Amino acid sequence: MRSPENRIRTVMNLLLVEDDMELGNGVRIALTEQGMKVVWVRRMADAIRQLEQHLHDMVLLDIGLPDGSGLDLLLRLRGERRHLPILILSARDSINDRLFGLDNGADDYLVKPFDLAELISRVRALARRSYGLEDRVITRGGLSLNEQTRRVLADGRQIDLSPSEFELLSLLLKRAGRVITRRVLEAQVLPGGHSNGSNTLEVHISNLRRKIGPSHIRTIRGIGYVFEHAGAGEAGRP
Repeated sequence: MRSPENRIRTVMNLLLVEDDMELGNGVRIALTEQGMKVVWVRRMADAIRQLEQHLHDMVLLDIGLPDGSGLDLLLRLRGERRHLPILILSARDSINDRLFGLDNGADDYLVKPFDLAELISRVRALARRSYGLEDRVITRGGLSLNEQTRRVLADGRQIDLSPSEFELLSLLLKRAGRVITRRVLEAQVLPGGHSNGSNTLEVHISNLRRKIGPSHIRTIRGIGYVFEHAGAGEAGRP
């Protein structure tokens, strides 16, 4: 397999679930060289733990794992209404295998052995469809966030945010319409995570609502928060 020359511009957090040492290490190195952050695990139990405790932009999922089938993990995530983009990596190349994976929630299916250039192209295309991340400027509901310059505009007006507020808004915008749990937000955004105190996250959310408008961020009681476009039927809800 060969590495492509063109680098992906946007840093993404990928979860690679692959038990083959040589293939897993090759994929990890290639994606890391493209500027991506890769967490590589070899067992389904470790993948589940990662997904429960950390935030990932995409999952690259092998089917044949030592402690179960990757398809079971796919079905579990979709059953939980987790809309995380999933790219299956599998040596099973029959049309029935591919259709089963795609029909049950996979976003793409790549047959082994594959060229790294094709893998990275698939990751890039899936990121573009799911998040629109490649240009590093995220636009949602009148808001514009530039990850490189860290500039935020609301209806063309510049908004000043603290570092934690910026990271929090960035996560919410990337996953607009998708609930992010309190635990994940605290772990990814707050220095020290939950140890900051039980109301630290609420303070940041309150500050964001004051600065960008109250209609964008909705509280899902007992779970977390979701970013919604104003005027989408949820505007003005707490």
